[in-house]
Amino acid sequence: MRIHSRRRWLAPAAIVTLFLLLLLLGQSRKNEALAAPLELRAPRTVVWKDFLGVNAHFLWFTPEVYRLQMQRLQALGLQWTRIDLHWDRIEPSRGQFRWDVLDPLMQRLVTDRLKAEVYLVGSARYASSAPADASNSDQYPPQGPQLYANVLVQLARRYPQVSAWQVWNEPNLPSFWYPREDPQAYGQLLLASKQALDRAAPGRQLVLGGMAYFSQMPDQHGRLMVQSLGNLGLFSFPIVIAYHPYSLAPEGDDPAQRDFILRAEQGNQALRAAGVKQIWADEWGWSSYAGPVEQQPIIGEQGQADYLLRRLVLMSALDYDRIFLFALSDLDDRATARDRHYGLLDEHAQPKPAYYALARFLAITGPRVQPIDPPHPATAPPGLISVAWRRDDGHQLWMFWAAQPGQLTLPGIRLATLHDPLRGTQRQLRAKQDPLQVPVQTSLQILEWP
Repeated sequence: MRIHSRRRWLAPAAIVTLFLLLLLLGQSRKNEALAAPLELRAPRTVVWKDFLGVNAHFLWFTPEVYRLQMQRLQALGLQWTRIDLHWDRIEPSRGQFRWDVLDPLMQRLVTDRLKAEVYLVGSARYASSAPADASNSDQYPPQGPQLYANVLVQLARRYPQVSAWQVWNEPNLPSFWYPREDPQAYGQLLLASKQALDRAAPGRQLVLGGMAYFSQMPDQHGRLMVQSLGNLGLFSFPIVIAYHPYSLAPEGDDPAQRDFILRAEQGNQALRAAGVKQIWADEWGWSSYAGPVEQQPIIGEQGQADYLLRRLVLMSALDYDRIFLFALSDLDDRATARDRHYGLLDEHAQPKPAYYALARFLAITGPRVQPIDPPHPATAPPGLISVAWRRDDGHQLWMFWAAQPGQLTLPGIRLATLHDPLRGTQRQLRAKQDPLQVPVQTSLQILEWP
């Protein structure tokens, strides 16, 4: 999250091997041409309501507004949300919790049958390790891990409807763990939380604090926090591993090299080989902000919708168990210019182009899709990427885009419907003679046939 006001696990050796691999991946194909078509095949059936969740900042809004936000989420056929709880706000004074604010929200989750991953972040003032005169005491870790664990247990016991509890958020970044990242201190927080939950609120699913990117630590010359945690031996208990694979474009920071695909594919494969059962990407997305420029290039609302669809298709085929888009709604001016505009909805809960594009995509696919082998075009423009699925009614769906517009030829298919979920159009394609001629865009297209 970018808003500042805001059975056995891996052995250490496996962690080291995995993340050294991730660091080197970007270099390994630097000179390799990636214009050849890339066909991805998903490892399993995807049920969208179980697979795709959305980050939501419900407590930024009045109950009337966040109830409308929840209705918009449900209208998409989705049920998972990831909710931020800022410790300093929910316990402004020691022992004085804002149950008046939290209870209605948590009850609404039950009423609307939503499932939640909740993370607790930002030290309460009485618990912060910050100097007395610090103006950002919430960005410092707590004075001791047990202070945090005690509060997490209170929340977990009061709200059994919460499906998963996440320990902190992006602790590999100084902005969330001031003044610098500290794997050993975070490891102690994680361990204390696990022990406290097992003792006082057993059966809760515990999630590793979502690591920004692939857990690089900026103040420690790019070292990786997950590697350091593995070296400390803190993954000997079951836990969901979660990270936040943000990138400048859906395919990666260098789209020509497809570095996101490479890192996710190889990294998740290594995690599975080491015995990991649950891998979540619980933040990813792009802002539709208009400037001034803050790290992310300006892509606008249509660009946000385009990027969302392409990344969703990629992630559905890259062996994640659950992913959470960032975010459900835009925010007000308490956030920075960029951070205000990550939402599917505007700050009044009205749909943006990204919401409509996602709704059209889910309407085309239906609630569940099964992976199949993709068709093999006879000709295709450079940089073609594709994933194929079978819908519940038996129709086949081929999702594709390319690095530049063009046309492909597809033998064996005589009649098909070409969907453009970004623009909300569709048209019939008929082969007057074999093969079928299919136009290709740089944005997602979906070819459907019986």
